[in-house]
Parts: sequence; C-alpha cells; structure tokens
Amino acid sequence: MNFWRSLVGKLWITIICLVGCVLIFLGLFLLPYIDTNFAATESAEIKRLFTYTCIVGFLLTTFFALFLFTKITQPMQQLIQAADSIRKGRYDIRVSLVSSDEIGALATTFNHMAAEMESTIRSLNAEKNHLSSVLRSMTDAVLTFDRDGEIILTNPPGQQTLESWREVKWEGSGTDEGRYAVPEPLQPLFEQVMETGEDAGAKVHVKQGVWSVQMAPLYTDELIRGGVAVLRDVTEEERLEKVRADFVANVSHEIRTPLSMMQGYSEALLDGMADSPEETEELIQVIHDESLRMGRLVKDLLDLTRMEAGHTDINRGPVRVDELVERVHRKFTVRSKERGLLLEYRITGTPLLLPAADEDRLEQVLTNLLDNAFRHTPGGKHIYMLAERAAHERGESIIIRIRDEGVGIPSEDLPYIFERFYKADKARVRGEESGTGLGLAIVRNIVEVHHGTISAESVIGQGSEFTITLPVK
Repeated sequence: MNFWRSLVGKLWITIICLVGCVLIFLGLFLLPYIDTNFAATESAEIKRLFTYTCIVGFLLTTFFALFLFTKITQPMQQLIQAADSIRKGRYDIRVSLVSSDEIGALATTFNHMAAEMESTIRSLNAEKNHLSSVLRSMTDAVLTFDRDGEIILTNPPGQQTLESWREVKWEGSGTDEGRYAVPEPLQPLFEQVMETGEDAGAKVHVKQGVWSVQMAPLYTDELIRGGVAVLRDVTEEERLEKVRADFVANVSHEIRTPLSMMQGYSEALLDGMADSPEETEELIQVIHDESLRMGRLVKDLLDLTRMEAGHTDINRGPVRVDELVERVHRKFTVRSKERGLLLEYRITGTPLLLPAADEDRLEQVLTNLLDNAFRHTPGGKHIYMLAERAAHERGESIIIRIRDEGVGIPSEDLPYIFERFYKADKARVRGEESGTGLGLAIVRNIVEVHHGTISAESVIGQGSEFTITLPVK
C-alpha cells in the first residue's frame, strides 16, 4: 500500500505542514527581533538553537508517523486483506492481532463476524445441497419461474419434460413467442398465480398425455418474485380409471341382457303363460342358454383377471405345434361343415417344436381365434390356418396365422380389438353369434405369457388375418 495515500501518511504530511507553518511564522517575526535586540554572537547562538529545534521537531514527527504506521496502518492492511479474501470466498481467514485498543477490538469483532459468516455459508450450502438432492430424487417434474415467466430452476424430470414439450407446436404460439418461457399449457395457471398470489392446480393434456400441475407463488418480503410448478404424469392413472369405468359399464351391459331374459322368461313360467309343454320347454331352454352365457362370461372374467394379475397357470413342456394345429383342425371340421365353411390348414418346416409351452393354453388361443372367424365368415368362404418356422435376428420363432374371408374389421377398430369387451360390431348383436368380448383379450395375455406377440390385419369385405409369433427359446 502506498504510504502517502495511507491515513498515517496523510496525518504525517499534515503535522509537517503545521510545524512548517509555525517555523515559518517564527522565522518571519522572531529572527528579525533577535537580530535587532541581541548581539551578533548571541543572535548566531539563538539561530543555531532554532535550527536544532527544527531538526529535532522534524525527526519527532517522522518517528511519530512511523509509530502510527506500525500501530494503525499495518493492522488495517491485514484487516483489508482478510476482508478481500472473504470476498473471494475464503471464509476460514482469521486476523491474528493482539491488542487492547480499538484496533484489537475491531480484529476480534472481525474474527467473530468471519466465523458466523462461515457457519452461515456452510448452512446455506448444506441446505442448497439438500434441496438439490431432494429435487434430483423426485420423480415429479419441478419447474421454477421468475416473475417474468423465465425458467430459473428445474430438476432432471422437469428438464426432460421441457425437452419433450419443445417438440410440440402450440396453437397460437406465434403471438406469444418470446414473451413467455412458461410452456403454453402452464401460462393460464402461471398468470392466475401471479395475479392472486395463491396456490392453483389443474390438469393439462400434452401429446396425448395427462399432467397434474400444482403451482405456488414464491415470495420475497411479501413480494411475489415468481412461482414453482410441480408436474406429475397421470396418464397411466387416467387410462386405468377409464379402463375401470369402461369395465364396470361393459360388465353391466353384458350381464344385463341375459339377466333380463332369464327374469322375463322365468316370470312367464311362473305366470303360466306357456300353453303347451313345447312352449314351456322352449322357455326353459332360453333360460338355460342365457345361464350358460353368463357362466362363460364369469369364467372368462376370472381367467382374464388372473392372467393380468400374473397368476396364469402355465404347465410348460414340449409342444408340437404342427400336431396341435392338426388336432384343432379336426375339432372344428364338423362345425365348418355345418356352417358351409371350408377350413384348411398348412404346415411348413415340420416338426414345429416349442421346448417350453402350455399346450392347453395354446389350444385355447387357436380355439378363440377360430370361434371369431366362424362367427364373422359367411357360408361358402374359406378359413385358413398356417404354421411355419421363421428365423430372425433374435433367433427362431414359430408363426401361426389364421385368416378368414369374413366381413373384416374397420381400420379404426384394429388398435383396440385386444381390449376387454371391445367389439368392432357396435350394434352388439345378441344370440348365438355374439361373444363375450373377452376372447381376444385372453388370447393376447396367453401369447404374452409365452413371450410372443400377436397382431391383426384386416380389410373390410375381404377378411381378417391374425398372426401369432412364438419364440422357440
């Protein structure tokens, strides 16, 4: 530090100037007086004494300045250097000054302040790390905005959500582009929170997904400085809720008609409305058929529920798929002749062996698919069964195809035909030709238990084809 710019240097210059002014004053008035009133020898002695006094005064002021520099300036320099180190982030710096004066008290206070600051900074860093860890470990997306809507903090799920949302072209985004960094679906909620200063929540739909959003304001001295939003992907919950509601509605719909028929025909019997034994037998037969229909529905529901819960009873063992196809063909031969259908099958690459599969379950798959084909194929048409071996990158598979020349399935219905109770026939025609709506859902679950896949292709008026792929290993 430059001495002349220091406090002691300025004080020393001030003292020198004052002493100089006094000496000049004395020189101007005292020396002429000495020359006038004293002899030459005495005057010279007095002038010499005056000179020695000036020299001693200058030396004393210099010594006093050096003393002040040692006692004031150097400790102050240490305090300045320590404060600068703290400014740069070194909070462990302390000043080693031992003194009982004000400088020592200042050093002690400075050390206490540095210790408290170090403790506070460590606590803030610990809280910051804790908050960062909590945010990183959250599966929900967290977005923090300032008052202008700019995003200032996100966690990894929040960043992933923003990246996926940036691909969406929002309606009307051209008018608000650059105005908000808040994503388009969150803007109304953000504006509401900024205006009211209260928490708000809503569900937003983005890219066929559903998000539950809770947004709260951030305060600084009772001033809203931004908001924080927590986003949870509830697409699966919404889908399951819809499935549950559809399931209840479909079960009620499926059971209501047979129950109504059983109730109506039983009341007719009780009221004696049957005039002959033949009519009585006919009413009883209808009641019996409807009870069997309800029994099949309950059985399919129980099987499907167990499969979806992962409790499918699978008795694995070697299965000859070619022999299975032949046996299913023989079982449906009589039925095909009664309906006037031509049922054919073809097997290539025999023997078709699955080392670990459930033969009864696979027979149930083929039976359900053929039942559907028989119901939707008019007389005189063909139904084909094909089994073959295929090789691909993951290994060998056995492919089973069942193709009919029936009425076909609309293209908009194809993605949903494996759902429970879904029927491409929106009229839901009752009677012998109507199924429970669970057959294809059961088929899909059995195929997935065997680590296979099933797909469907169809053309209206030309027929449908179901393809089952079962890995050999």
